[in-house]
Amino acid sequence: METNYLRFALAVNHAGHFEAKNFGDADKYLIYEMSKNGLIFLKEEINRYKNLDEEIEHGSIRKGRAIMDLLSGIGVNVLISRQFGKNIQIVNRLFIPVIVYSEEPTEVLNTLVKHIKWIEDELKNNSKAYRLFTVKKGIIKKSVPKTN
Repeated sequence: METNYLRFALAVNHAGHFEAKNFGDADKYLIYEMSKNGLIFLKEEINRYKNLDEEIEHGSIRKGRAIMDLLSGIGVNVLISRQFGKNIQIVNRLFIPVIVYSEEPTEVLNTLVKHIKWIEDELKNNSKAYRLFTVKKGIIKKSVPKTN
């Protein structure tokens, strides 16, 4: 994927904070772009697929694909959440997944900006499956775990 920018989708609640929920269960996504001019807030995207197929199966593939289509359609290439569900094995083929421990987007974005070269390197050098990043006080990169 050739791109001159990184575009992040932060999975947050209505108040704009991260919650201990899977990415697809967020109330909305805050879309930011890291370009040559720095980090810029672009828009807020309501998660209209939050309850899609939930009465049938939590974390359905149909719901996951609908959210992935929405976000890839607006150029997002990094997903940031407190948790990811089983769809992470599909998600990491198109997006770099990032798990965070803070509830505050500003704190997470500051850490990501400090380590932006890691994210840029992952986007540039991995095309089959992106690794999972974890942000606490610093940043860690590891392979997405396989499920049985």
